[in-house]
Amino acid sequence: MNFKFDLADLQAFCAVAKFNSFRAAAQSLHLSQPALSRRIDKLEGALGVKLLERTTRSVRLSNSGREFARKAQSLLDELDTTILGMEELATQRSGVVTVACVPSATRYFLPQVLQRFHAQFPRIRVRVHDAHANDVLAVVASGDADFGLNFLGKQEAGMVFKPLSSERFVLVCRMDHPLASKRSVKWAELKNHAYLSVDASSGNRLLIERALAKMEDRPQPIFEARHIQTVLGLVEAGLGVAVAPQLAMPTGNTLLRSIPLTAPAISRELGLITMRGRQLSPAAAHLYGFIAALKKSASA
Repeated sequence: MNFKFDLADLQAFCAVAKFNSFRAAAQSLHLSQPALSRRIDKLEGALGVKLLERTTRSVRLSNSGREFARKAQSLLDELDTTILGMEELATQRSGVVTVACVPSATRYFLPQVLQRFHAQFPRIRVRVHDAHANDVLAVVASGDADFGLNFLGKQEAGMVFKPLSSERFVLVCRMDHPLASKRSVKWAELKNHAYLSVDASSGNRLLIERALAKMEDRPQPIFEARHIQTVLGLVEAGLGVAVAPQLAMPTGNTLLRSIPLTAPAISRELGLITMRGRQLSPAAAHLYGFIAALKKSASA
């Protein structure tokens, strides 16, 4: 049997199957809706079956369309993987990857990774969804991001967490604060000082409260802010002390000092998060592996 359709027709159909919308599918492929419709008509004519059930308001897959969509997408994914695996063709590969990322990773880690990735795969576009840890979990779970860089997710049902690196939480105070001369500070000592904190929406706050759950008389904040940089600004103004991840410490700041915290020492683990059972697109899988490989080589 001679099927007279091509790869572009399969891509058009799979886009409609993914978005359940001709408009969204056409936008994703940078086509006009009439051009997209012609490709679908061509594919249906070649196969001799109706793949889509269309009305003026909606579009959905027919029974034959659902079965064919699975096979067609599998075929396209296999082709993408093959192309990405061929070094001489990799620079010609195009695609879009959305990565959700906590601010500290966006600021201190991701730029260097993306610079190297872009040099190797210049036609793969990367969208960075920078958000707080809980929001990163949400957009990965919803599928709005292909994967995430987060320090939450290890204990989430249905989430796969691949560790990358670990950093400690430290006490932050002004250089003229009474605690500034100490080599380390116990958590219990903070109850005697004005304590500042990020608010309850912060993933850092959640990690700290989990670690201190059994501690009596744990410090209670007298000032709260949504962003850690705002909290550090209040510390710099002399309003008290705070706890922050080491990476959040501003570089070149001569007014603030970071001091190791003990009893207990608390750290957070940055990792790659994905939804269990959800297959990454070939381009997303390649960036995921690229990040994992760079962190592995950096720690070797």
